Amino acid sequence: MFQFCPECKSVLRPKKEGDKVIMFCSCGYTKSDGSMALLKEKKIKDDVAEIDVVDGDKEILPITKAECSECGHGKAYFWTQQTRSADEAETRFLKCEKCKHIWREYD
Repeated sequence: MFQFCPECKSVLRPKKEGDKVIMFCSCGYTKSDGSMALLKEKKIKDDVAEIDVVDGDKEILPITKAECSECGHGKAYFWTQQTRSADEAETRFLKCEKCKHIWREYD
């Protein structure tokens, strides 16, 4: 049940002053009659969702056939990125699945 300020029509907010609860408004209006008996303080328990911790080494990138110059492994993760001006081809980056060596290919 909301109470509104008769001066500016904003919602009144409760505030404790000593052992009394008064209703106040940002315009300066206060209401301290006995109508505050309807207000009750209620603590709400926060529902805490469980979070799964994922190992930071998990790769979510696609894999392609590419030979690593460091270890000779035949598969690598890849992604593309625009590293030059927009009218030039994007750069393809590769990361070895085995040794994590990163290199780039230009088209």
